[in-house]
Amino acid sequence: MNAPEPVDPDAYRQVMGRFATGVSVVTTRIGDIDHAMTANAIMSVSLEPLLMVISVEREARFHDAVIEAGAWGVSLLPESERKTAAWLSTRGRPLHDQLERVAFHRGEQTGMALLDNALGTLECHTYDTVTAGDHTLVIGDVRSVSIADRPGDALIYYRGAFGVQR
Repeated sequence: MNAPEPVDPDAYRQVMGRFATGVSVVTTRIGDIDHAMTANAIMSVSLEPLLMVISVEREARFHDAVIEAGAWGVSLLPESERKTAAWLSTRGRPLHDQLERVAFHRGEQTGMALLDNALGTLECHTYDTVTAGDHTLVIGDVRSVSIADRPGDALIYYRGAFGVQR
């Protein structure tokens, strides 16, 4: 049997770009510095125990912060937070005061920043980590969840751009 041809990474990215995902902001805190990133690679892992995972690029500033902190928050974004998602996905943005222009409150379980306008939020303590290529899968033990009382359209990421799921 012949060895398979290698998959073209650009073709892989294009195919995966056709998979619509929700958009979230993941936050953590080291000392008095909040760290945040826009993420679409999150998923539920288990209901017993309650576990979820975020995928973090190992070269991202957020990576070392979330590993060191051992706790993090997730805010599921509505379409109205498109500008926030764009800002927190901007490479090279200032490290300090990243959340200065974002309305948020502190989670009761972890003290992490959770966006006020989120459709839902979760707070997690790191349960385990798994190195996966150029990313680390950070598995979290879910410590709290909150669901917004107001309806809103979910912000999605599709074909390399933010959109809305109706």
